[in-house]
Parts: sequence; C-alpha cells; structure tokens
Amino acid sequence: MNSTRPDIGPETRQEHLALLREVTQIPTVAGHEQRVADFITRWVAQREDVVLTADSAGNLHVAMRSEGAGRPLYFTAHLDHPAFVVQRIVAPEVVELAFRGGVMDDYFVGAPVQVYDSAGGVHEGTLFGEARPGESHGGSGQPLFKHYMAELSHPTDAVRPGDVGVWNVGPSEVIDNCLHAPACDDLAAVAAALAAYDVLRAMPLAGRSHPVRLLFTRAEEIGFVGAIAACKQGTMPREARVIALENSRSFAESPIGGGPIVRVGDRLSIFSPTLTDAVAKRAEELAGAPMPTAAQKLSEAPAWKWQRKLMAGGACEASVFCTYGYEATCVCLPLGNYHNMADLAAVQAGTNTTTPRVAREYISIADYEGLVDLLVACGQRLPAAMPLSDRFERLWGERAFVLG
Repeated sequence: MNSTRPDIGPETRQEHLALLREVTQIPTVAGHEQRVADFITRWVAQREDVVLTADSAGNLHVAMRSEGAGRPLYFTAHLDHPAFVVQRIVAPEVVELAFRGGVMDDYFVGAPVQVYDSAGGVHEGTLFGEARPGESHGGSGQPLFKHYMAELSHPTDAVRPGDVGVWNVGPSEVIDNCLHAPACDDLAAVAAALAAYDVLRAMPLAGRSHPVRLLFTRAEEIGFVGAIAACKQGTMPREARVIALENSRSFAESPIGGGPIVRVGDRLSIFSPTLTDAVAKRAEELAGAPMPTAAQKLSEAPAWKWQRKLMAGGACEASVFCTYGYEATCVCLPLGNYHNMADLAAVQAGTNTTTPRVAREYISIADYEGLVDLLVACGQRLPAAMPLSDRFERLWGERAFVLG
C-alpha cells in the first residue's frame, strides 16, 4: 500500500501553525463566542470563493460557492471553551464570575484569571471565593453555573456584565514540538478545519468526489446546545455525512504524539460504523501500511501516525448528530491538561502532592498536522469500507479446511 499523503509544503505548514497559535488564544466561553466568530468572519471575507452564513442559534456555516454535486461532507468544531462570564460588578476591583464548563472545584482556589472587556482591555485578577448565585435556570430551581468572586489587580470601570473571563495561563507557545495554549479544546480543531479547507480550496473540483463544508457550533461545553439547535433547525441537510472534530483527554493508550484519533465512540454512544470505517480506511491509505498488530514489532509502524480509539473519557457532538439521524463520527487530537487542569489524574485520585493549578492545554504539532492531512484526504474522497461479512467469508474460504 502506497501513502497518499497530501502534498503540503513546509511554508504552508508554517501558515497552519501560525493559524493554530492565533486561534487557540482567542478568549471564548459558551454563549459569548463572538471573538472566534469574528475571526472566522474575517477569514471568510478574505476568500471570495467561500460563503459564510449563520443559523438562528448563531452557528456558523461555511461552504464554497462552486462545490460540485454529491453528498456533502461536513467538518464540525465548537467555538467555546470552559471559561467565565462576568455576572456582577461588586466594586471597581471586585467582580462576580459565572463559570461555564466542566472543571473540578479544586482548581478554582486562588486561581489567576483575566477579564476581557468589550473595548479590548485585559484585566488580571485572582479568585478568592465562591459566591451564591441568585438566578436559577432550566426550571430545576437550581443554579446552572457556579459563581466565583475575583479581585482585580487594579480598579476599573471598563468591565461590564457579559464580559469574558479566562484562566490566566499565558499565551500560545510551541515547546518541544507541542503547542501549549489557553484553549486547544476546541479551538485547535477550528484551526485544523480552516487549514484543511484552504488546502481543499486550492484543488480543482475534479479532485473532490463530494462537496465539503464547515459547521462551527456554539455552547458545546454546557451540553451541546449549539449542535442540538443545528440538528433541530436542519442547518445541515439530512443526507450530510459529519466528521466532528474534538480535542480529547489523552490517556496512556491514546498518547499525545501518536497521531490524530479516529474516534469510534464516546462515553455516551458508538458513532456511525460505516463512516468511521471509511475515515479509518482513509487514514490507513495515508499511512501507506496498516497499523502493526500484536504479532509485529512497533518498528514496523508507518511513519504517518494515526490511532483508532473509543475515547470514553468524555462526550462529543458526534453523539448529538447520530442521535438526530445524521451519519456521523469523530476525529480528535489527544490533549494534555484537559480543560486546563494540570496533573489531573493525581488530583482526581487524591494523590497529588502540590496544590491543584490551572495550566495551558497542549497538543502535539505532528498530531495537528496529521489531522489536517486526514481532513484533506477525507475531503477529496471517502472510500467505501469493505463489509466485514466479505472479509469473514474470504477467511472462511481460505481457512475452513483446518476444521476438517
């Protein structure tokens, strides 16, 4: 089997890396994703052959003006990341913040934060206690989000309710072939989708067997709200095939640097097997050889790396799309410091020897490049997966003789 890896030159790779670094430090939170949406709007405005629309929920839909015929393939990613929304101004140097996302309580004690005001100002602060929220949501009578008090380093009258607050963990930076960034989940996937789309745009229509489109959803971190809205509104046509892109917590069996992961399911569901197999087949074609089995040495593994895993540590939008009748699967990047929680395994186990601290998430640059490769390859064509019944019948025909 020969590798069919897309021909992406070093200069283009550097452009993709610059895009990754820029996007992963844009402040965002569920319900207040406008800064990322504005970035995508500017990106589309620079490309006359691309059209941007939005549904009534604010999800962004990207398509090429000339895309040919065929069943559309969507790459989807969400625009938010676990972070804070300013709820109340208590004093010129004290604000109340609501946290939207999933992070252990241990990480909020004395944690450093930054608040971004609407004029572009950045205000550093420190959390100093949990507040009692006054509102309830969803008819349960219980607060939906936890609230925290933050003391800003300098008094200000620029901060307003609705402004975005994030962990103060430093800018995006490449260290030892990994990108360390405030928000890889899911902004690294946003960058990968845009990077792959640029490569596909440069290819002739004859080089693609189906239209490729992008969907960027809102409010994933608080329960897939944007994705559910997109399904209810029919933002994507029902015949669409969907590859949801994610950044998923890495484990020993899904290592960072092991390549992008074709995710067969999450903690909620198993994804569409036919589409998953087609994406996996494309990954195998890119690698130029199958992944080594237990009967082979790891040295026999192909140079282009990829993984096929369940990734049951969390849930993703592919479960939503499958539930609402779409043929959908997921490709993800293995992620370190999931949701900005450093030393998470030890903190969960209660074996940590230092105070829990927030830190930058990180991914492998090679994994990111591999994800772009795989998306480009899937955008060009998706092979028909060989039915397992055919394989098993072939094995029967070859080897049934051993049964006598």
